[in-house]
Amino acid sequence: MAIAEINIIPLGTPGPAVGDYIADAVGVLEESGVEFEVTAMGTIVEGELEVILGLARQMHELPFSKGLRRVVTTIRIDDRRDREATAAEKVETVRQRLRDGAGSEG
Repeated sequence: MAIAEINIIPLGTPGPAVGDYIADAVGVLEESGVEFEVTAMGTIVEGELEVILGLARQMHELPFSKGLRRVVTTIRIDDRRDREATAAEKVETVRQRLRDGAGSEG
C-alpha cells in the first residue's frame, strides 16, 4: 500500500481563493472510498499505487473542467512494499520517538 500527498494548485482563478476547487478535488476522494486526510497544505491519500495515481489525475483535471487553463499538481509518494503502513502509523512513530527522548539532542 502506498501513501501519497497530493497538492492541487489551480492558477488563473478569478480571485485569490481556491477553496472551491480544492473541495471539488477532495470530492473525488470521498466518492472513491479511499482513506484520506485533508491538511492545510495538501491531502494525504492511502491505497494501492495505481488507484492513487488514477485519482490524482481525476483531481488534476477538475479545475480544467471548471474553465481554468493552468493547474500545477504535486505528488509525493511513499510506496513501502516490505509491510503495510498507514499515515497515522508514521505520525505515531515520530510521536513515540519524541516521548522516548529522541529528537531532544541539539
